[in-house]
Amino acid sequence: MKLLPIKLTRHYKAAHATGKRHIKQRPYILPIFGLVLGFIIVGAALLGGGNRALRPSDAHVVFLFDGKDRQVVDTKAKTVGDMVNKLPLHLIPEDVVEPSLDTPIPEDNFRVNVYRARPVTVVDNGNKIVTLTAQKSPRVVAQNAGLSLQPEDRASFDQGAVAENVIGEKVVVARATPVALSLYGAQLTAYTQAKTVQELLAEKQIKLSGGETVQPAENTPITPNLPVFILRKDAKIVTAQEPIPPPEQIINDPTLSFGTTVVRQTGTPGKKLLTYILQTDPAGKELSRQVLQEVILQEPVPQITARGSTVAITGDKTGLMAAAGISAGDYAYANYIVSRESNWHVTSENPSGAYGLCQALPGSKMASAGGDWATNPVTQLRWCSGYASRYGGWAGSYDFWLSHHYW
Repeated sequence: MKLLPIKLTRHYKAAHATGKRHIKQRPYILPIFGLVLGFIIVGAALLGGGNRALRPSDAHVVFLFDGKDRQVVDTKAKTVGDMVNKLPLHLIPEDVVEPSLDTPIPEDNFRVNVYRARPVTVVDNGNKIVTLTAQKSPRVVAQNAGLSLQPEDRASFDQGAVAENVIGEKVVVARATPVALSLYGAQLTAYTQAKTVQELLAEKQIKLSGGETVQPAENTPITPNLPVFILRKDAKIVTAQEPIPPPEQIINDPTLSFGTTVVRQTGTPGKKLLTYILQTDPAGKELSRQVLQEVILQEPVPQITARGSTVAITGDKTGLMAAAGISAGDYAYANYIVSRESNWHVTSENPSGAYGLCQALPGSKMASAGGDWATNPVTQLRWCSGYASRYGGWAGSYDFWLSHHYW
């Protein structure tokens, strides 16, 4: 009876030694075992994390697009710059990251784009400048290459050709022609893309009416510094310059997250010249004035803004919004506001006393939507929808939040 434990012990030692020898001969066994164990742990966490979006967390999932490469980054970074600086992206100063580095990362599925600089040849009156750029606006590319542009100058992308000794992408600059314009005695320098004096008048919105003349003739070709005179007889004329605000062009960009904006070309104000006919008394005192002409001296350069249009909302959030009666067309607006107010934390509380998903102040206001207002996200969202009605609904609330950063 005493021999049995001794035989088992020897058998165990032999098996143990054999196992160690197998592991030594197959070193990949331990990593594979660790990987399988990791999958089991992660799977258990996911199965038990049905309400993870509602639990406080300082991490977000970010989709990083770098050319054709797409990375999914789980990051605790507060801003785009914080995240980018921690990644081995090997950026150079000419590369462009959108949105800007100081943009907060407010929610999961946030999109960040990296545009790598590429060589572009800028062609300006036959002169060629090769620049390294990631910009999307041809005007900005030309300016970054060191060119000074008038608002009337034009810049456009085109494809180079071997015949012109330009390989790859190019930006062609079409310079405006300066004209010495005398408008009712006011001496001005105007720039134009017009080919004739008649086209110049149309471009600058100069309308000849009774008693007004132009010199030289309207069919005269435009040449650099051509003197052009607009005259009116027997009238007392005064002029005044006013700025023209730059228009804004909005581009819906699916490569950016909903609610994200990026300025891709900064606007520049233009100038206009108002010409008045004066009515005076016999002593020469002005009695009234009437606008005779409104001439565009300098065209404004539009500001080009890209606005994100991609909506990526996790299923648990859409389920909560649906249960609260929020229409599918308002999901993006509601998600944008809630993500920035509380990051979808039901019990989020601000030092001011604001509480809950939408930061009601005080939180007890939400009792009107249900007695479980302190812990039930659906109840809170119902109250939020009622609150949004003061702005005409969720879309109006979104517009207000964009301009005020609160609601």
